[in-house]
Amino acid sequence: MKTLTVSVVTPDGPILEDAYDMVSCKAESGELGIMPGHIPMVAPLTISAVRLKGNGQSDRIAVSGGFLEVRPDKVTILAQSAERPSDIDIDRARKAKERAEQRMAEKQSDIDMRRAELSLKRAINRLDVHDNNF
Repeated sequence: MKTLTVSVVTPDGPILEDAYDMVSCKAESGELGIMPGHIPMVAPLTISAVRLKGNGQSDRIAVSGGFLEVRPDKVTILAQSAERPSDIDIDRARKAKERAEQRMAEKQSDIDMRRAELSLKRAINRLDVHDNNF
């Protein structure tokens, strides 16, 4: 069976480079499923999990936005941040979630609500990716 080379890169460096049968991710326009031979495209990603299937196993990576570039034999994800489940600091993610929820509940005028919402989404995504792999 044909595979795709998948690369996940952040400003801090590469996170992953391996061969997979399928990549599923969430772009701003909706859910994408990519298999070998897919048409070339570029799409902005949302804060979500990237699901990778290959060799009879599934992997997940938490990404906090970025871009997806698809070529027939390669998928490159340029993410603002990306973490494998084993690299996620679960206590830090829980504390970030609690802080964001608290800020949103207070509704003070000096709180940037959009920033709090994004922080909450990132924390929930990290917790979800971690919990669904362990």
